[in-house]
Amino acid sequence: MRSTLLAAALAVLAWPVAAHTPYLAPADFNTRAGGTVTLDAAFAEAFFVPEAVFDDSEFAVIAPDGTQATPERVVPLRTRVVVEHTLPKDAKGTYRFSTGERLGAVFRTWEVKGRKVTSRDAAEPVPKGAKLISSFQSRIRAETYLTAGMPDWGALRAYDRGLELVPLTHPNDLFAGELIEFELRFDGKPLADSPVQLSEAVWTSDRKAREIELRSDGKGRVRWDQPASGTWLALARYRSAAPAGAAAPEYSNSYSLVFHVLNP
Repeated sequence: MRSTLLAAALAVLAWPVAAHTPYLAPADFNTRAGGTVTLDAAFAEAFFVPEAVFDDSEFAVIAPDGTQATPERVVPLRTRVVVEHTLPKDAKGTYRFSTGERLGAVFRTWEVKGRKVTSRDAAEPVPKGAKLISSFQSRIRAETYLTAGMPDWGALRAYDRGLELVPLTHPNDLFAGELIEFELRFDGKPLADSPVQLSEAVWTSDRKAREIELRSDGKGRVRWDQPASGTWLALARYRSAAPAGAAAPEYSNSYSLVFHVLNP
């Protein structure tokens, strides 16, 4: 399946951000209690122009009180999944929308007679005499936040599992020129000196999207000191050992977060 191939390719093409990145993006960041929100989930090179559907995942919405539910409608199309969910009339605050954790195909790379070969076919044997260079499975999560009324923090609690960007400034209360800060974590522990790529969403071809690369500090903090207004996608990637019984010895973890920076 093409979408599975693209998901696994994420682990091979680490940078730039244009290498078929997963995303979950709302049609509009303006919402209200009782309103219906619509989001797209896909893999893409330009944001947010879908190219391959984000399938085989369990989508979730986390309410301001921390409770988790399944979105009302999850409709897979050829190039994207459309998610719709009506917010309760009496529950204002911040909602987290997530694709859930998605395990993709296993990719293996080996070298034989000076030539490197990459395969996603689990049934294909490694040739005799070849040197296995890597074997990993993609592990992906894409998220965004929407607020009805005043922003709050109940839905922003860390998973402490897998790769994540934990907001330290509220993702629905961001303004150009003011500090934006996240903490990059893996299995609940800060990831120091790791890259996080920011890419601007540009829906037209009249200008090139802005891209910025940040790095986490010694405590895993990722700071954007002079953010620009607009809609942005943050992407982090990290290789880790897979648990016993997994389809491959390593995971290639990817986490993306879509957020909007307002003019002050």
